Amino acid sequence: MSDTHVDVLIVGAGISGIDVAHRIRERCPELGVTIVEARDRLGGTWDLFRYPGVRSDSDIYTLSFPFRPWPGERSIVDGDELLAYVEDTARECGIDRLIEYGTRVLTADWDSAAARWHVTADRDGTTVTYVTRFLVGCTGYYDYENPHDAGFAGTGDFTGTIVHPQFWPAGLDHTGKRVVVIGSGATAVTVVPAMAGDAAHVTMLQRTPGYVLAQPRVDAVARTLGRILPVGAVHRITRAKNTAAQWALYQACRRFPNRMRALLRKGAIAAVGDAALVDEHFRPPYNPWEQRMCIAPDGDLYRAVRSGRASVATGHIDRFVPEGVRLVNGDVIEADIVVTATGLRIKLLGGVILSIDGEPVDVSKSCTYHGALLSGIPNFAVCIGYINLSWTVRADVTARLLARVLRKLLDTRSDAVVPVTPAGLGPTGPFMDMQSGYLARAADIMPRAGRRYPWAFRQNVFLDVWATNRTGLDEGLRWTRVRTEAHA
Repeated sequence: MSDTHVDVLIVGAGISGIDVAHRIRERCPELGVTIVEARDRLGGTWDLFRYPGVRSDSDIYTLSFPFRPWPGERSIVDGDELLAYVEDTARECGIDRLIEYGTRVLTADWDSAAARWHVTADRDGTTVTYVTRFLVGCTGYYDYENPHDAGFAGTGDFTGTIVHPQFWPAGLDHTGKRVVVIGSGATAVTVVPAMAGDAAHVTMLQRTPGYVLAQPRVDAVARTLGRILPVGAVHRITRAKNTAAQWALYQACRRFPNRMRALLRKGAIAAVGDAALVDEHFRPPYNPWEQRMCIAPDGDLYRAVRSGRASVATGHIDRFVPEGVRLVNGDVIEADIVVTATGLRIKLLGGVILSIDGEPVDVSKSCTYHGALLSGIPNFAVCIGYINLSWTVRADVTARLLARVLRKLLDTRSDAVVPVTPAGLGPTGPFMDMQSGYLARAADIMPRAGRRYPWAFRQNVFLDVWATNRTGLDEGLRWTRVRTEAHA
């Protein structure tokens, strides 16, 4: 079987893959771009998740692509709306024609002599191979096949239905049923109010409370601007406004945690109408933004609790019993359906095994260059979004950086570029550094980040953008010509 030769191979056809492909084609039109996608449809996360109420977890003006304005009015949008927008963007930009579906990349080996990646993939049980100049991982960081298993005892004893949001069964009817949603993260905060409208009752069972911030579904500023300005101008202004607002909220939480805890508590009490309930179930033991903060559009979770259609229970689970879930204190929460929104697992690079000249690569030993390239790995990049801001804000910064790197490869007629960390780099930590359970569990497998640019990844949009956009692509990068004419 012959190899398929491509200039740039992108793994993953979600938001990141589409953004990267657009920016590369924009700046390097002479390069051929191919996207391989393991699933049979583009969209990544937004095609995978089908649980009730699935929606954007950030405002759409920052989550959408900066090069294609969001045409709608709502700021927090449903998952099917977001998926349709991503599909329309790919089609309008001609990126949908670059995607090869049903193709799961397995391994990628860098051939130093030829300055090429040799990539193997599975397509319906058949091995296909690619030879590419540059490889980009746009797979996100979730394990789409294996969510986190909390290891609850007694699940086989439960006489009802247990579902995980990542594998929501089609046609599951919860009308008139007693539902327990285990978890307090973004998925649980979404599922509870979505199911509460038809269920007999929904209980959000959490081990530890989390912060929930009510946010309007419709951006009032965008709505007002939309009456006098074209869509593109509204999008740019609202995107800048919301990026600044999210950054300011994060900075305020980190710098003035006690004051922000008080403000968030006050907002929760106003929404729920019960200070004692808030202090028991919506008052986390950690400071704001030490873990990801959840968004409740129009305060829908609080409204569901206030109406009595939903409730919150805080405690540790002992085991499942036939009639529901028993807590360590002996209380039993009866249920017909239990939703285990217990978190996701990290799976870097979509499980692709990297090697250089046949020698395996351990990415946890690498340090990120502006959060995109990995030290010691030539002609390779990853596109990871922010965890404290909309994913696309960071993905687009990375995409534009990669387009600049490829432009320089072409203009200097170089064959390879590789980040090389300096001897005095100093202390490093996981490049996605937050206390959230799914990130903490994966800290030892993540690439590292330093404390100063270009090796830092600060989760600070203004510092990151300033440092990334002004880099001259010289400090920390080694550019080489290695191929002979026979390899050209």
